[in-house]
Amino acid sequence: MAAIKQFVPLFDRILVSRAVAATKSKGGIMLPESSQKKVNEGTVVACGPGSLDSDGDVIPVAVAVGDKVLLPEYGGTKLTLDEEDYLLIRDSEILGKFVKVTQSDESS
Repeated sequence: MAAIKQFVPLFDRILVSRAVAATKSKGGIMLPESSQKKVNEGTVVACGPGSLDSDGDVIPVAVAVGDKVLLPEYGGTKLTLDEEDYLLIRDSEILGKFVKVTQSDESS
């Protein structure tokens, strides 16, 4: 984790830790690597400050550290820090973010 604290994404870049594919089925059967699906979800580990508009003002990124996001199947730059794999991706390439829905949100 120390290497992540030393790595700071620039502009609108976001460092994402991709979620690990399931190695067991719901029935408890071990899945071989060839049948495991590529997971398009991840957790934001670090964010840049944002991109600049034509006036030089900073447009902040749409996600924050700790957010769960949906990633495109292809794209981004693969990066290895402290023997862990990460994905460096632009803010505009993130497809969406997962939010927790509470009971009070459902009733309104």
